[in-house]
Amino acid sequence: MGQTMIEKIIAHNIGVESVKPGDIVTTEVDRVMLDDIMIPFIVDKFHEMGFTKVWDPDKIVLIYDHLVPASQQDDTRHYRVGDAFVKEYGLTHVHRSDGICHQLMTEAGYVKPGDVVFGTDSHTTTYGCVGAFSTGIGYTEMAAILGTGNLWVKVPETIRVEIQGTLPEGVMSKDIILRLIGDLGADGATYRALEFVGSTIDTMTVASRMTMANMAIEAGAKCAMFTPDEKTAEYCGIRLDEFQKSLKGDRDASYLRTITYQAEDFEPVMACPSQVDKIRKVSELEGIPIDQVFIGSCTNGRLEDLQAAAKVLEGKKVAPFVKLIVTPASRRVYEEALACGVLQILGKAGAIITHPGCGLCCGRTGGILCDGERIVATNNRNFLGRMGTSKVEIYLASPATAAACAVAGKITV
Repeated sequence: MGQTMIEKIIAHNIGVESVKPGDIVTTEVDRVMLDDIMIPFIVDKFHEMGFTKVWDPDKIVLIYDHLVPASQQDDTRHYRVGDAFVKEYGLTHVHRSDGICHQLMTEAGYVKPGDVVFGTDSHTTTYGCVGAFSTGIGYTEMAAILGTGNLWVKVPETIRVEIQGTLPEGVMSKDIILRLIGDLGADGATYRALEFVGSTIDTMTVASRMTMANMAIEAGAKCAMFTPDEKTAEYCGIRLDEFQKSLKGDRDASYLRTITYQAEDFEPVMACPSQVDKIRKVSELEGIPIDQVFIGSCTNGRLEDLQAAAKVLEGKKVAPFVKLIVTPASRRVYEEALACGVLQILGKAGAIITHPGCGLCCGRTGGILCDGERIVATNNRNFLGRMGTSKVEIYLASPATAAACAVAGKITV
């Protein structure tokens, strides 16, 4: 019997011919990501477990992104604890406000196809965009990895998602993943791998795949898998080896189920307050007034996302009394958007352009809202209290849709 992508990666990692769903195995970790929010808790657990050194300083990446710049007094404690850990154990990869962790892990070349990667953030599923097994874990598990270099996992079942055809104008990969989350439900893929295939996926950029892998966790998925191709190789700055070339689900692999879509049937959609799986067509929400629009985050802060927004906003102005906040996903994206004129277009339209980081998405800095306000945002979660008070209404959408709403001052396509 053939194997799914996730089964191939895990089997290769542990040095066996094959694994099957439900097997519990111990993986050798290729890379880990620590974020600034979790670093004090990781360090406490690391010391509590009695470790005196880390397993490999070069395989650990510490990223300051959620709490920069500091918005509360206690934020600086995270910097102090993190910096002390770096100094004591000789960590070699530290990013201070260079961008959002999930953007940097692939952009800076830390993750390659076939890798096994863990991070202290639920959206670590993002790295499946380049064909890696990546998933989020808690600080206790991370402390254990720092000391040992391995972690046990249960081999997940796989849901195959096949999408064929060409997407209509104005429809982005964000619309696909929102639709899928709505169809599956917020728990419909719990501890399962989502494996994306089909001609629509083949023609997607790595950035578009990142959006979908990022939000796989919103259906409960353990990971999201995309077959590495030449676009992946170019993005990662590598030549695919024979193992990496083999990373595709076999025709005779055992899948839990297969979900099939025709790309031409997709249209712009939104996740409505306050559940990510509460999906409605944008055309059904037409006319609902808004107070703010956010374009950015690890879901949709890449250059192609800012370009999609700029295409809508060029020559137009943000509606009166509406704030448009744009946050590039990294310094590199910021510089690229500046060099090609995208930031000028957005700024001329009335956008507030911030430094790269997680602030608004996680409700820390850069535009949090208050009771009764309504926002259209391109990030990944619309839970109560996510971007301000519990009485803020958050609608999730693609960058193109969000930009159109900013101009109209209301929900529109």
